[in-house]
Amino acid sequence: MQFVRSVGVVAVGLMMVATACSSSAKNVASPTTGSPGAGGSSGGRTYALGLMGDFTGAASADSKDMPLAAKARIGLAATQGYNLKLYTADTQSTPAGALTAAQTLVEQDHVFAVIAISDLTFGAVSYLSSHGIPVLGASFDGSEWNTNRNMFSVFGFADYSKAETSIGQFFKRVGATTVGGIGYQIIPSSADAVKAVAPSAQAAGLKVGYINSQFPLGSTNVGPVVLALKQSGVDGVAMEIEQNSGFAIVAGMRQQGAPLKAAVYGAGYGSDLLEAGPSALQQAQDGYFQMLYEPVEMHTKATENFQSALKKYADYTQVPGLNEYVAYLSVDLFVTALQRAGANPTQASIINTLLGITNYDGAGLWGGHTLSMAMSDRGTGGAGAGNCIWFPQYKGNRFVVAANVNPVCGTVLPG
Repeated sequence: MQFVRSVGVVAVGLMMVATACSSSAKNVASPTTGSPGAGGSSGGRTYALGLMGDFTGAASADSKDMPLAAKARIGLAATQGYNLKLYTADTQSTPAGALTAAQTLVEQDHVFAVIAISDLTFGAVSYLSSHGIPVLGASFDGSEWNTNRNMFSVFGFADYSKAETSIGQFFKRVGATTVGGIGYQIIPSSADAVKAVAPSAQAAGLKVGYINSQFPLGSTNVGPVVLALKQSGVDGVAMEIEQNSGFAIVAGMRQQGAPLKAAVYGAGYGSDLLEAGPSALQQAQDGYFQMLYEPVEMHTKATENFQSALKKYADYTQVPGLNEYVAYLSVDLFVTALQRAGANPTQASIINTLLGITNYDGAGLWGGHTLSMAMSDRGTGGAGAGNCIWFPQYKGNRFVVAANVNPVCGTVLPG
């Protein structure tokens, strides 16, 4: 299954205070300076990384803690001999803002590489590619990550126009019989992800009810959607929209007496939900939240190491969400490239090194699966590694992980 990072949850997220279209020149790594070093350590050389995120605007709900997660991996990198410095830039949740943010990071902050964690990255792709900037992050927004050799997604390289079996398998395991989905027209990955729900459900032997890939970004008019879902007999719904609208749709379905077996949200796992108000938490009850990485409630070696780094280097003790995983792993992938690039790497040589990584393990957070950064391997699978999705469920006042759906690993459907 393909899914989009959820956007715009004012009630759930606490927005980061950021200057519009400014990098803020925020150094969170306390790096040293010096001459370029040899492979195996930075030898005193400091690499500037730019974190481009949706810190304000409609897509800002779950972005506030991304710099802290990046800081944690930067702190760990220092113990490995690599000096990194982080700058942040706000896209303001618009394509034009994404371009301005990228220009600020490159021309003002002179970053070596950009970490792009945004639903609007596509607005800056041509600029970053033409300047030969290594871009790491997540293919939340579309398929340009599959075709640009300077872009490397720790989210995987899904072809969002294709369907895979994971979401259909999930709904079948939780007892749903008729599946529906809601997505945004303005965000390509959201629209395509929802369209892919139908063949995935059919492959699992389930019925397809109401599929809407034209939902307006930021809309609160959910009444027509609720009625359409109920009239279609939908008892399993995939929400590739922001949680606030998703919660409202599910609340409406329950009020209408729809026999809902499972609601799945494209994002929302983590502290952004746990720190929300009582209303949002009540609406989120029993909802499933997609993750491409092992949830920390699994207490694996990889999740324990992840949380340890978050606490030690960023004083972050909350449940990390999707964006925190991506920020941490984007820095981790960059360090992996530095370890393999040899002496005095350039931007071009780092790109070539990244293209040669065919077995990146995501710091173990993919449960033993790996991901290839090679151009020839892009667009052949779903999001994540091994086509695996975890589905932590919010129950009571915490997330729980049921063995039967954590993870669900599917395959890409032909056609």
